[in-house]
Amino acid sequence: MEKTKPHPLFKLATELGPLLVFFVVNAKVNLFAATGAFMVAVVAAIIASYVVTKHVPIMALVTAVVVLVFGTLTLVLHDETFIKMKPTIVYALFGGVLGGGLLFGRSFIAIMFDQVFNLTPEGWRKLTLRWSLFFFAMAVLNEAIWRTQSTDFWVNFKVFGMVPLTMLFALMQIPLTNRHAVAPATLDESAAEEGDVSGR
Repeated sequence: MEKTKPHPLFKLATELGPLLVFFVVNAKVNLFAATGAFMVAVVAAIIASYVVTKHVPIMALVTAVVVLVFGTLTLVLHDETFIKMKPTIVYALFGGVLGGGLLFGRSFIAIMFDQVFNLTPEGWRKLTLRWSLFFFAMAVLNEAIWRTQSTDFWVNFKVFGMVPLTMLFALMQIPLTNRHAVAPATLDESAAEEGDVSGR
C-alpha cells in the first residue's frame, strides 16, 4: 500500500502530542496517571498516523513498543523507575542500531527517520556516526537527570529539553548533508545505493 506524505503539522502533532499529554497529566495528577495517558496517546498517534498516511515510521513504532512495555511495568509494579528509564532504553537502542550498522558498512538513518537521503559514502558514515553518538549521549543524559533530579524536573526535561536538543542537533547536520548530497542518475540507482557506506 502506497504511503501518503503527511502534512508537517500533522507529523508534529503525532510526535509531540503524546509528550504534551504526559506533561499536562503529570502536572494535574501524578506520574502514574501521566504514564497511562501517555500510553493511550502514543497508541492513538500510531493509529492516526496509519489512517492518514497508510504508514507508520519505524522509529515511532519502536518507541511505542518500548513505551507500552515500560509503561505497563510502571503501572503494574507501581514503580516510576521503569517509565523514567524508557528514554534511556530507546536512545541506547537507536544508538546501537546505527553504530552496529556502520560495522557492517550500512547506514540505517534513512530507514530510522523515514526520510530519503542521497549522500556520498563519506556523508553516510559521518551522519550515522554523529547520530549514533548523539543518541548514546542522550541516554547518558537521561540517566543523569532522572537519578539526580525530582520527578517534575525530569518530566519537564523530557518534554522541553529532549525535543529541542534533538531538533537543534538535526539542524546542525544540515551543512553536512548539503555538503555530501548527491543526485542519483536514476531512481533504481538511488534505491540500490541508499545508506551504503562501503564506498563501492
